[in-house]
Amino acid sequence: MSGIVTAVSRSRRHSFSKPNELFIRLVAGLGVEGDAHLGETVKHRSRVRFTPHAPNLRQVHLIHEELHDELRAAGFDVSAGEMGENVTTRGLDLLGLPAGARLHLGDAAVVQVTGLRNPCVQLDRFQPGLMAACLGRAADGSLVRKAGIMSIVLTGGDVRPGDPIRVELPPEPHHPLGVV
Repeated sequence: MSGIVTAVSRSRRHSFSKPNELFIRLVAGLGVEGDAHLGETVKHRSRVRFTPHAPNLRQVHLIHEELHDELRAAGFDVSAGEMGENVTTRGLDLLGLPAGARLHLGDAAVVQVTGLRNPCVQLDRFQPGLMAACLGRAADGSLVRKAGIMSIVLTGGDVRPGDPIRVELPPEPHHPLGVV
């Protein structure tokens, strides 16, 4: 499995959308240099209130550009970084990856997938109805969360649009992603 990085984004503030950058630097064990969510412990404000010393399993947020295509077709005006992701991808089934999968981004950086992003009310504040559009139902009726995946940085490095993404699957048995 492989894909490509189509955009990279970060924000020093706790803002919902993140401006696109020419490159981002991933720092092992911490996240995206210069991003508000950089750190060993949880940085998302809703989680800091309840578990301030919990490990930061949401250091790097990835969204598949195919979701942006789907949302635009449904009438939403979205582009890379606007839904809070750090890395936008194309050609890779992010939601289908198992927990623990490693993504090699560009020449050096490696992130490990920790789980799914749970769509939240901030999506509706950005554009009404967006939260519901980021949820779906599988054939068995189970809830599908489409708002991307979260990861931790194992190996640092610079990541740029156009960088290849190579997937390294964990040993079997594979476990589906849960919400982190």
